[in-house]
Amino acid sequence: MKTLKIIFFSLLVIGTLQSCIISGKPNMAFFSDTKYDFKGARFTSFNVPLLLAKPYIKKALREDGESEELIKLIKKVSKIKVLTVENGSKEMLNDYAKFLNNNNYEDWASIKHNGENVNLRVKQNGEAIKNMLITVNSDKELVFVDVKGSFTPDDISKMINAVSDK
Repeated sequence: MKTLKIIFFSLLVIGTLQSCIISGKPNMAFFSDTKYDFKGARFTSFNVPLLLAKPYIKKALREDGESEELIKLIKKVSKIKVLTVENGSKEMLNDYAKFLNNNNYEDWASIKHNGENVNLRVKQNGEAIKNMLITVNSDKELVFVDVKGSFTPDDISKMINAVSDK
């Protein structure tokens, strides 16, 4: 019986952590297109295991003195994917922006801070926002964060205001 419990627990842990596996292949639609020439760009991607990440994120936000409203938004997140690109070009970033426009993503916010550009795009269906893409563009690398969940425009506004006030 003890062996059975150990095997079950091990399978549960492996199943939970499998999304943590870091890959050299892109995990987002535009970058998975094998026909596009990325001209030497190197990719690193992973899926964030929310079972482990949500409590850590909430604790960090509380320690930073963030409002409970912002912390409640974390509950609405269902999936997070992160992709970093080294040696990415401006042309690739422009093509990515065209791809998002063609796939009904709306540009909601663009922020320039310390030489980095942060762009927030959302895919909205009525009042429901199911997908949010955050792009961080610096001279050396690009970081793309794909957040899936069930948000309202008010939720996104609160998030932007919380970040802008800092």
